[in-house]
Formats: sequence, C-alpha cells, structure tokens
Amino acid sequence: MRLDDTFSSLKEQNRKAFIAYVAAGDPSFELCLETMHGLVEVGADIIELGLPFSDPLADGVVNQMAADRALKAGMTTARTLDLIRAFREKNDTTPIVLFTYLNPIFTYGFGKFQNDAVKAGADGVLLLDLPPEEVELSNELAENKRLSHIRLIAPSTPPQRVKLLAEKAEGFIYALSRTGVTGGHLAPAETIPAQVAAIKAHTDVPVCVGFGISNPEQAALVAKSADGIIVGSAIVKQVELNPENPAEAIRKFTLPLIQAIR
Repeated sequence: MRLDDTFSSLKEQNRKAFIAYVAAGDPSFELCLETMHGLVEVGADIIELGLPFSDPLADGVVNQMAADRALKAGMTTARTLDLIRAFREKNDTTPIVLFTYLNPIFTYGFGKFQNDAVKAGADGVLLLDLPPEEVELSNELAENKRLSHIRLIAPSTPPQRVKLLAEKAEGFIYALSRTGVTGGHLAPAETIPAQVAAIKAHTDVPVCVGFGISNPEQAALVAKSADGIIVGSAIVKQVELNPENPAEAIRKFTLPLIQAIR
C-alpha cells in the first residue's frame, strides 16, 4: 500500500508528510497533470485530488471556482481516473487520495468506482458527506479493501465520535484545524496539539491536519504536533492567479511550506 509505505518511510526519517490538494483538471487536464508532477518534484509526499462536482458544499469559494473551471474544461469522474492513469505512467510511488462527495460516486456506481479507482492507481478516498455508519450498510463500499477510506475529524466532533472515527480510520486521519468550509482565510486553531493528542489516544493511524494553512509559519507550527499537514485552497489559489502556467507558480509557492516542515 502506497499510503502505508509513505508514512512508514517518513516516520523512519523523522519527517512530516506534506499533502497537497489540487482540483482534477484545473485549469485543464494537461496543466493539472503537469502540476501534480511538479508538486512531487518539490517534495510533496501525497497528492489529494479533488473530483470536480457542481455542488461542493464543504468547499470555500476558491475550491468552488476550481471545480467550476475543471467542469468547464470537460472533467468528469471518468476523466479524473484518466488523469490518475496518466500520472501513474511516470510515477508509481506517490499516493493519490480522491477528495469527493457522494453524488458523483453514487452516479458512477459505488462498487464500479472503487474498482476503477484502484485500477487507475488511486490509494484512498475521502467522501466528505458519507458518515462511516452508512459505509457499513453498503457491501459495495465495504468490500474493496484496496482503497483506504480516509476519515474527517473536526474540533467540534464529540469525544465518543472521535473514538469511533479513529478506530475505523484507514490510511490517515484528516483532522480539521477549525470548523467551516475550506480556505486559507483563517489561521489554524491553537487547540490543534490537544485535538491531535485526543485522536491519537484511539489509533496508531497517522493524523494530518488541514484547513487554513497558507504560509510557512503556519505549516511549521501545525507540523509540530501532527504527522503531516494538508494544504489545499492556498495551492489552488495559485491556479486562479496564474492560469497560463500554474505548475511553476505552485512549485514556487509550495516549496517554502515543505521546507518549513522539514
């Protein structure tokens, strides 16, 4: 498993994971593919690939606009899997986690999506609006053990539910640094160390923190208590600002954040 191997290697090196989010096909299939490879070249450990959806309720305006650009460029669920296949032609080691909502997967077919995603080269899926209890009610969702189901835990999650989510976690846990939608408009909360410790009391699965991390100082601060950091909107914003050459802009923006956690 690429995710397990990556976190094991990072632990041996006493390093923290850098997880970079991009919207699949933003601003185009070819430029997004170039961006993915560029992120790995500057040190990103895991790629979180957003599956474009017309109603991304948990996303802030930056990621909503990215999804809209991708959809207008012709991206679909099937094309997102094509993008992963194209990435795997040159990179068979960097884990890819699909960040998505239930609707596109329901339309595609739960079992078919999971099988096709694994065949394409995906390693995990984060279904934002699917409670873990519902996963257990669907044989199609539960049967494919090759695709790790990443869990979200928020600062407002009750302790009993933190325990439930942590014990069922696969791959890594996405711990939200604050409540609300995605975006770098607010700094991560000061309660992150306690939040991470509370999660780790119930699991050995790595805990990575995202939401609101947009500069090297924030990245370094969060990395002190987490196994990794997740940066999304701040990276996606570079596509909006540099639509002609997003890969180079993202490389320049991301490198200082990666250096800060190393």
